[in-house]
Amino acid sequence: MLKTHKADTDQDFTPAYLTLLKSGELANREALAYQHLKDCDLCARYCHVNRCETTRGAVCRTGERAVVHSFGPHRGEEEPLRGWNGSGTIFFSWCNLRCVYCQNWEISHKGLGREVGPAGIADMMLDLQAQGCHNINLVSPSHVVAQIIAAVHIAAKQGLRLPLVYNTGGYDSPEALTLLDGVIDIYMPDMKYGDSAFALKYSKTPNYVEVNQAAVKEMHRQVGDLVLDKTGVARHGLLVRHLILPENLSGTDKVLAFIAQEISLNTYLNLMDQYSPCYRADTHPPLDRPITRQEYRKALTLAEQYGLKRLDQRQTCYWLAI
Repeated sequence: MLKTHKADTDQDFTPAYLTLLKSGELANREALAYQHLKDCDLCARYCHVNRCETTRGAVCRTGERAVVHSFGPHRGEEEPLRGWNGSGTIFFSWCNLRCVYCQNWEISHKGLGREVGPAGIADMMLDLQAQGCHNINLVSPSHVVAQIIAAVHIAAKQGLRLPLVYNTGGYDSPEALTLLDGVIDIYMPDMKYGDSAFALKYSKTPNYVEVNQAAVKEMHRQVGDLVLDKTGVARHGLLVRHLILPENLSGTDKVLAFIAQEISLNTYLNLMDQYSPCYRADTHPPLDRPITRQEYRKALTLAEQYGLKRLDQRQTCYWLAI
């Protein structure tokens, strides 16, 4: 269990981006990221749109300025992220996925929010730090990598000292991850599917599994297994999320096998049981129902069989079907 403290007392931690700031490499990454934005390959869609001039043709519908829906302390995240003061989340609008069951569809599909420049995002980061949050949690960041790097550059020069969490749907390009190497402290990707055919059908995303697995491998290469401080708060490393879908549409067996065999048995894993039909799920059975307790227990059993024991401890959702 996490210990209760009024403030974070780990004085030995230094976020990765401060090393790049000191060497001048963070400024170089920012400039390079904006070059990529002009012929965009910053997610695995590879739209090659000049997003400094237009959003037409870009699946993410985001131009040079990021759109932010909201920001604030979040106490519903994984235990090592939320701590006692919450995870400092910044919710970016739009998304590079098109999930028919999206639980935040007003944000990811309708783009509700306001345009914000890098200085504005930096102010949000510093505000969250002042509120005592344990990290900066960048939610749906894949399509705004350049804007994030620019914001981190500004915020770091003004005193940002919290670890950065890259909270992604997992459809990230190697080009983007190369730019983020040494910037991000904690990668938290979804591994949504074990079969790309289901990813194409339900998230309109080609080659999801191949892209996702390569991305998670690279994330783990960069940061390793999740490391916690003496109070149980995450400092750096990989944390994987997997949302269990009805009738194993998410391919839980294949996802867990990959993590166990290709990543690490010490991977911190959140097997999420909270699937509930949202958005257009009612027109895509069996996504029109919650998962059952039996389906969730089967996922837990599979994790145990594969030797994955580092699971996020959550209460089972009360709405699970019998």
